[in-house]
Amino acid sequence: MSVAHWTYLLGLAALIATVVARKNVIALAVVATFVTGTAYGGSLVTGLGAVFHGAIVATRELLPIFIIIGLVTAMLGAMRSVGADAMMIRPLRHLFRNGHLAYMVLAVVTYLLSMSFWPTPVLPLIAAILLPAAVHAGLAPFGAALAIAITGQGMALSADYIMGVAPGLSAEGANVPAGLIADRALVISLIVGVVALAIVYLRDVRTTMLDPEAAAAVRLPVTGTGTAAGTDTGRPVQSGDGGASDGAPADATAGGGGGTATLTEGGDAGVGPPDTGARRRTRIIAIAVPALFVVLLAVMLLGRFTSLIPNIDDGAGAPLVGGTAALALVVIALVANRGGWLDDIGTHFSEGIGFAFRTMAMVIPVAGFVYVGLSDYSGEILGLPEDATGPGFLLDAIGHVQPYIPHSPVAVAFAMLLIGMVIGLDGNGWPGLPFTGSLADMLGQSSGADVATLAAIAQNGATWTGGGTLVIWSSLIVVAGITGVSVIDLARRLFVPVVTGLIVATGVMAVFL
Repeated sequence: MSVAHWTYLLGLAALIATVVARKNVIALAVVATFVTGTAYGGSLVTGLGAVFHGAIVATRELLPIFIIIGLVTAMLGAMRSVGADAMMIRPLRHLFRNGHLAYMVLAVVTYLLSMSFWPTPVLPLIAAILLPAAVHAGLAPFGAALAIAITGQGMALSADYIMGVAPGLSAEGANVPAGLIADRALVISLIVGVVALAIVYLRDVRTTMLDPEAAAAVRLPVTGTGTAAGTDTGRPVQSGDGGASDGAPADATAGGGGGTATLTEGGDAGVGPPDTGARRRTRIIAIAVPALFVVLLAVMLLGRFTSLIPNIDDGAGAPLVGGTAALALVVIALVANRGGWLDDIGTHFSEGIGFAFRTMAMVIPVAGFVYVGLSDYSGEILGLPEDATGPGFLLDAIGHVQPYIPHSPVAVAFAMLLIGMVIGLDGNGWPGLPFTGSLADMLGQSSGADVATLAAIAQNGATWTGGGTLVIWSSLIVVAGITGVSVIDLARRLFVPVVTGLIVATGVMAVFL
């Protein structure tokens, strides 16, 4: 263990301490990257270069995630421009009979939408249509924020069962099929989610239901939020207030378009223009888009579980969904506005990509620091020759403590959970999945535990932590923004339910190891 190893570990410990204190870690990640690079190379030039190259490497690795978020957001923006998004899920609003039922319906719908489109792109849709209906039924905004974060940023993203990006990354190092990891990750995510949702309901939701007068007085953010990483004010920004603070995107609820959602009296969203021909086109789009993605999901599941069609596994879901969203964007724009569809596509695409970077770019410096500890990326970040092997500060440290980990499946399972949660401190959770996959392969062979299960446990630990439930420099900021609550309070109230769920799920899976 060199000085650079200890420097990196101290930086990691400082990162964890900052997480516990619920403070923003971007500045700390930049400094820790610089100090680690300087300690390794023995010069300020190496340290400064590490900061820059770390951001470059992190951006390159996260770019597929940004692009898929941007494409889906662009497609939803095109649907929103003609009211098709509201028409698509308007029937679900009738299920919001009271606050208790609204909590369950909001959780289920958020989960299903997030499984299909990823949570960040669908947040504007939820904010404009489902959230007002849930609050009107008596669900407090804080309870709604907890439900959205647990089911979207937690359950749906940790399994990533449809897109398959996370299982594909885990499979890169684990040397097992991505489908096996996805199946186990799905089971774990459901256990964690059910436990967390139950705790939140009993502790927070059922005791804070709004009466009709209080529900009518709630003013949800429309164009942004004053809640952001490192702040604790939770001040809602009303329409026209002019922006957000500390990195929360001012148009987080509008999908990057900067417009305000059109709500009719009682919170019902408009469902298209009164013109009969325009409404017909809107209805066609509202039916065709979900039908298209249902067919895509059916094809993927048939390929995974039957021999009727070839299996499209190992992370192929993301390109399929992204390509489908891009083509759907073109068709929607053409159907909606034949005279200006070319310009509309450019506008929606730019807004979608801009939204993706505004909501997720803050994880880049933190991910850059995490990458310095992984040998697959550290060589490039530290400016080593292409044929040189980069140092693995984190892997070396884990290698030092590995002999002290009891080689029993239960102990190894909880060790993988802890390591996954540490990896998730980057605010995304996925960049380190190839590393946790490799570690699962190594520990699985030595303990006799199922490698795919160990990789799935680490994947859940990393995603629940960094995907948007436990750290405030993640997409949890957007959840806080659309509901008008404090992101710090939201992360604080999520900690016990999520960690409890992870422990319970890991214990259950350990029984089968």
